[in-house]
Amino acid sequence: MSKPEYKVPSMDEIRALPWNGFNAISTFSGGGGSSTGYRMAGFKVLWANEFIDAARDTYRANMAPHTILDGRDIRQVQASEILEAIKMQPGEVDLFDGSPPCASFSTAGKRQAGWGKVKKYSDKAQRTDDLFFEYIRLLRDLKPKTFVAENVSGLVKGAAKGYFIEIMRELKASGYRVACKVLDAQWLGVPQSRQRTIFVGVREDLGIEPAHPKPLPYRYSVGDCLRTLQKGGESKLLNKQTDTYAYWSQTKPGDDLSIACLKMSGKDSFRTHYKQSPDRPANTVTQGAQQLYHWDEPRTLNLKELRRICGFPDDYILSGDFTQQWERCGRSVPPVMMSHIAAAVRDNILRKL
Repeated sequence: MSKPEYKVPSMDEIRALPWNGFNAISTFSGGGGSSTGYRMAGFKVLWANEFIDAARDTYRANMAPHTILDGRDIRQVQASEILEAIKMQPGEVDLFDGSPPCASFSTAGKRQAGWGKVKKYSDKAQRTDDLFFEYIRLLRDLKPKTFVAENVSGLVKGAAKGYFIEIMRELKASGYRVACKVLDAQWLGVPQSRQRTIFVGVREDLGIEPAHPKPLPYRYSVGDCLRTLQKGGESKLLNKQTDTYAYWSQTKPGDDLSIACLKMSGKDSFRTHYKQSPDRPANTVTQGAQQLYHWDEPRTLNLKELRRICGFPDDYILSGDFTQQWERCGRSVPPVMMSHIAAAVRDNILRKL
């Protein structure tokens, strides 16, 4: 079927959107991917928390004037402090968002080998496998009407299933009807294959079932989203003397994206390197800055291209150097994806209350 032209609203257009009448607060807010998605759906994000300094810099550069940004470790945050800051009572928040760090559950890593340990995470170090339960602690005291929590698809796979089962049990025990689905960004308006586990909850006393967005009947390719983009922008050029360049030069434009595993240091690396096809959605963008290559130029994708592939506005401000900006995109929920999730909660739950 025909599909509309790929377009992400600018930040000015997002700021000019009418308020839908509902508020949201956000935890583990990163560089603002989820919050930007809520704003695209007309929500007011009143309060946000982000512990990582570099991510908080990006969030601050793009946030709405009415948003309060808290930089503490979530373990130090009390629900009463949030409610006092936004001048609300328990039960009045419309939507409580959270994206607890997911490295402990990602299939692209050591998973259970790091559980219970303090590890380096971006520009700080912390234990991450228990942070979902900090989110649940705040949920119980805030008593929001709805919540949306997201994590990697690896949370529902393999050894991590035990965590998933416990998380579901605790969310339901907090007084919520809960539904969980693994959604793929490429079927929610983002030109990128990116699976995320999405929990949606509705407070029991409201008597409404949780709702997820339905997949679109079309998807966008890398070519669709980059066709109207002006050329130029910072990228990493491939050195012709390296194995990476040799690999890149041996593949053809449009080659199957799944074949691009590069051997590094004489052994297979879990960090795969992909040459993109203009005819398909991009591979999953991760925090690593040199894993997605252009199809006919010997370089990584540039930062302007990256914004579009990740569903960010062209004028979204990413702070830091090239690697840090790539990391902000790789760790973020695509705003366009979250806007569809937010719209499903708005239309199928909140507007029915």
